[in-house]
Amino acid sequence: MGARKGRDYIERLKNYPPETWIGNEKITDPTTHPLVAPAVKSIARLYDSQWETDKKEHMLFKSPKTGDLVGSSFLVPKSKDDLAKRRKMHQVWAEETYGMMGRSTDFMSAMMTAWYINSDFFGKYADHVRNYFEYIRENDLYLTHVLIDPQVNRGKAPSEQPDEFTYLGVVRETDKGIIVRGAKMLATAGPYADEMLVWPFHLRKPTEKDYKYAISFALPMNTPGVRLIAREPFTRDSVYDHPLASQFDELDGVVVFDDVLVPWERVFIYQDVERVNTVWKLNSNAFTGHQTSIRLQTKLQLIAGTVIKATEMVNTNQFPHVQDMMGEITTYIELIRAAVLASEMTSEPNQDGIYMPNVTPLYAIRNSGNRWYPRVREIVQLILAGGLMYQPSNADVFNSPIAADIRKYYRGAEVSADDKVKLFKLAADIAVSDFGSRHELYERFYAGDPMFLRIQTQYSAYDKSQCLALVDKLLSKYGISEKV
Repeated sequence: MGARKGRDYIERLKNYPPETWIGNEKITDPTTHPLVAPAVKSIARLYDSQWETDKKEHMLFKSPKTGDLVGSSFLVPKSKDDLAKRRKMHQVWAEETYGMMGRSTDFMSAMMTAWYINSDFFGKYADHVRNYFEYIRENDLYLTHVLIDPQVNRGKAPSEQPDEFTYLGVVRETDKGIIVRGAKMLATAGPYADEMLVWPFHLRKPTEKDYKYAISFALPMNTPGVRLIAREPFTRDSVYDHPLASQFDELDGVVVFDDVLVPWERVFIYQDVERVNTVWKLNSNAFTGHQTSIRLQTKLQLIAGTVIKATEMVNTNQFPHVQDMMGEITTYIELIRAAVLASEMTSEPNQDGIYMPNVTPLYAIRNSGNRWYPRVREIVQLILAGGLMYQPSNADVFNSPIAADIRKYYRGAEVSADDKVKLFKLAADIAVSDFGSRHELYERFYAGDPMFLRIQTQYSAYDKSQCLALVDKLLSKYGISEKV
């Protein structure tokens, strides 16, 4: 099949919908349901963008297996130019969603590319990983993933929970595969994904007594016994009043596995505590960090542009403290840009001639972006202040008996009330809406606990040799009696 277009994605989703529950309502058709369909349409536009004439060169490449054109998010880089091609692909998709869809499918494609490159890690299941990667590449499938245990009792290991299948574990084996039961979170974009990757991420390392929970596999989202319990949607129906929430609300949810059959060919890790504890060796952060950094850069560019235009409309851009805070946002943008390029330019081929982005500068962004984004959202609140709160309730007010009041009192220095309200509605969607609050929480935690991430990657595993060498060099040059 090769790379899909939007209509192909929608048709498959319509025919094979996940079992999704929003409150007490079972969603039977995510392609038409008013709370899910807007995100489906946004994803369909991503698939269509692959085929635009001016983008195809960096959006698609020929499959090494079939010769069909497939998406560049599946490209195994054999050069730095290939890394640049992946960057351009991620950039197109990030700009299509303004950085607001953190789990667009190129995130999972990036992860699976790393798994494919390092498939030997999976031992006797290595061919399962290779075959699965080729399957999703050739069919251009949209993946979500779940890896965290529900917040039931984080003080106890999976095996110590009152119900041994509170967390996802193996019930039994069959000739066809394994039967699993329990729950995992947080399936961002699950209600409109084709497939789901399940892999273990534990706050505490599992021990041998937790072996039944040390599993990884992939399944179609519509597999019998799989159901997704979604959070409250933030989708709104007016693009004018909620320009982001009306198009880009990525539903998150808990996935329940009710004695689900996982075919053996879809099993990647099976009751293997050692592999669970060393899954970091896959270095999937190199590719996912590349994608997420590009997406965050785009998201901050949208916010910077919004604040710049908003302050121009009311002439607050002349004040030094406002300029300083806007400069803070653009500083973050350029640090991300530099890190992404550095990850490509300092990459080195592995023994197979494959180039993975240098993860070190990408870690620096991941471990900073989770602090930058809440600060940037605060900056929008500080700069635009009451302007975020006093906008009229909805666009219908422009066709009401008080329209003259709106046009007089809601205008800007040199712009109409229509244009000013439109922009400030965008700013409010970012800074003070429920949609915006979810994004702050997402950026804080999507990669894990910010404190432990920084400890692990910026201290424990960080290469300290250059820092220490400079100290040693200086100290070695003088003694107690040394004078200038």
